[in-house]
Amino acid sequence: MKADFAGLTDRGLVRAINQDSYYADPNGRFFIVADGMGGHAAGKKASRIAKDAILSYLEEKWDSAEPSAVLLENAFLAANEAILADQQANPDNADMGTTAVAVMFRSQPDRGTEPSNGAWYANLGDSRLYRFRETLLEQVSEDDTWVAQAVKAGALSVEDSRTHPWRHVL
Repeated sequence: MKADFAGLTDRGLVRAINQDSYYADPNGRFFIVADGMGGHAAGKKASRIAKDAILSYLEEKWDSAEPSAVLLENAFLAANEAILADQQANPDNADMGTTAVAVMFRSQPDRGTEPSNGAWYANLGDSRLYRFRETLLEQVSEDDTWVAQAVKAGALSVEDSRTHPWRHVL
């Protein structure tokens, strides 16, 4: 079965500018979406920095022996470090931030600890990963927000989470 990939962003109904950045690897190895945090200084810049840092790390280390889960975690850490470095160099951007999600398909047949055709993902914040097969859209990742954690812990109902004032607090 051949997989098809596409990317599209939209500024939505509330924001004046689109703060999204994304990358779809032409070889289908990985996909990255970063969504600048609206209302924060330089959200568009933060999303671009994160996307570029994750992309750069994955490109540089793709053929390494680094296990896939570690590779993806380190790519996100590289994005965090790049954003922190920019904040230090540009104090006006001290509160810039972004959410991010990435998925990668990486085979390492010589490594006994990984599947031969593994799919790996990571997300921070409320950027979500969905899978669309046939006619079914399925949410794969969980939001990394205060409200999502409260629902998971049983302290808040799913119904109440939809209108909770902290639903976007990361």
